[in-house]
Amino acid sequence: MSFSSSDDDSQQRFALGFLFALIALVVSIVVGTVVYKRGIPHAPKPAAAAPAQAAVAEVAVVTEDVASVRVEGGVVTFYFASGKADVASGASNALADVVQGVAAGKKALVSGFHDATGSAELNAELSKQRALAVRDALLALGVAEASIELKKPEETQLGGPAEQARRVEVVLE
Repeated sequence: MSFSSSDDDSQQRFALGFLFALIALVVSIVVGTVVYKRGIPHAPKPAAAAPAQAAVAEVAVVTEDVASVRVEGGVVTFYFASGKADVASGASNALADVVQGVAAGKKALVSGFHDATGSAELNAELSKQRALAVRDALLALGVAEASIELKKPEETQLGGPAEQARRVEVVLE
């Protein structure tokens, strides 16, 4: 059996065409996967709802492990990254009403909170360091130390995210 040269040429063209189609398919899959993963922002995981607390109209949901600060209902709440006592940027703006209240004769009550995971002693110490960092922010804004009251760190019994337990609250009395 002898094959003609045209049969060889057609087989080679078929093999080359098949090879190019296979390469194009692999490249398309790789590029499509990269574009898909980089191009679609991923939504944060829904957080479990925290139980209602007395006279709280809003519940802040913290989804990242970074320092942040929120002002809600006259309470300035500082959230801290896990294992850190660094005050979030924007502390000066958030504490502006507290500074004005202290200037009007009120006292700033600084309360630290922590969760129940890990060592209770270490959690209480970290909570204290966070409260002291917030106190230092108030001092830097010109609030007299006598106008700041530090409350003993408390363990938070929230059913919500652990980020909510890593907080310091500042209220006027």
